[in-house]
Amino acid sequence: MFAMALLFMAGAAIAAEIAYPLEVLPPEHRRMTDPQTGAELLFLTTAPESDANLYFHEYSWLADESVILFNSSRKNGGLMGYVTATGELIRLTTPQGGLGGATAAAKGNAFFAVRGRSIVEIKLTIVPSSDPTTQPSKVTATERVLCTMTDGGPSTSLNPSCDGKYVALGVSGFADTNRGPAICKINVKTGKISDVCRLPQQPSFGGHVQWSRTNPNLISFAGGRGPTGDVAGKRHTSTGPEDYAGRGQRLWVVDIRDCIPRNVYVAEEGELVTHESWWVNDQLLFCGGKGQKPIELSHVKALNIYSGEVRIAGAGAGWPEATAEGAAHLNWWHVAGSGNGRWIAADNWHGEIMLFEGKTTRPHLLTARHRTYGKGDHPHMGWDRKGEKVVFASSMLGDVNVCVATIPQAWQEAVSANDDGLRTKRK
Repeated sequence: MFAMALLFMAGAAIAAEIAYPLEVLPPEHRRMTDPQTGAELLFLTTAPESDANLYFHEYSWLADESVILFNSSRKNGGLMGYVTATGELIRLTTPQGGLGGATAAAKGNAFFAVRGRSIVEIKLTIVPSSDPTTQPSKVTATERVLCTMTDGGPSTSLNPSCDGKYVALGVSGFADTNRGPAICKINVKTGKISDVCRLPQQPSFGGHVQWSRTNPNLISFAGGRGPTGDVAGKRHTSTGPEDYAGRGQRLWVVDIRDCIPRNVYVAEEGELVTHESWWVNDQLLFCGGKGQKPIELSHVKALNIYSGEVRIAGAGAGWPEATAEGAAHLNWWHVAGSGNGRWIAADNWHGEIMLFEGKTTRPHLLTARHRTYGKGDHPHMGWDRKGEKVVFASSMLGDVNVCVATIPQAWQEAVSANDDGLRTKRK
């Protein structure tokens, strides 16, 4: 039974909006040019704490690009924002407590976040200062509680639908201990929350709930590891949660119109499939491959979720004499594509970020030296809304900071003008 009336309180969705001022901190940013690639680097943070962008498949940039969201370990940190007009930082907290699981909305100047069992929408109004070093900008938050859960709680970050109508998340920890997690959607206008699908007990659910960037009906999620050996087989369509259980596959997509999870890529035993994200034309990007240990062979791959066709957009590499550390320069871990389809960005264990052209797959090293192999945060880069910049976690300055790299204009112009395949016309 999928009725949610006993599990969630939707009345909070019609609660009145409340507004309150936010604390604004002075700029601490620093600009430099990558000496190897010439890319412009803007470190949003330089304080001696750990600051990192939102996870790679969430929206760090507000849709109007006025603020870049990030998480901080600094005192009274938590969720924070960088004001792009002035470089100031905002503490994004509320009178009722701190926020987590955040993502910017698909449209406008709003973001969604988790506060306890409540899901909130917060819109930001910024009156920028002409001189933030002497007089801080004024930032006001206008908050609306979409819904409050009375059973279970959020187990993933939030993720918005591309049409702005819904926000999705994973929910677990129900009073019925025999019940597994659910993937839920929340109507942004009404606050109504409902199951998209229910899943078996963990670890058969691996999180990473994310809405297609171009299709308002499709949500992907990561399956759990499942029993060893139960990973091979034909392309699989689940008929229900009991059929899904224990399949041990990573890539799953569910259509909110029929609510049936589908395993869109069947991995072979021993095959790495990891860190998927949506791209254009209903393609899922992911990293993976099969290699001989100690090499973790990992290509950047683009999957057509309908045909099952996979192409390698960025090749990984392994060779007999390679060490794991050496091969890690040429194998990829997180992958995210620009919304305009021109670029795919991937990072590796050395903190290097490579761009692959969306059409030709030609590689361009964007920036490097942002992680020491074997320790520290991965860059896990995400994109701005225009396909011009990537935001990522960098250890280049010593501790972890939020950094934005701008794609050189010459690269953008070359990709925009690319007419490969069109030069020979039929006579």
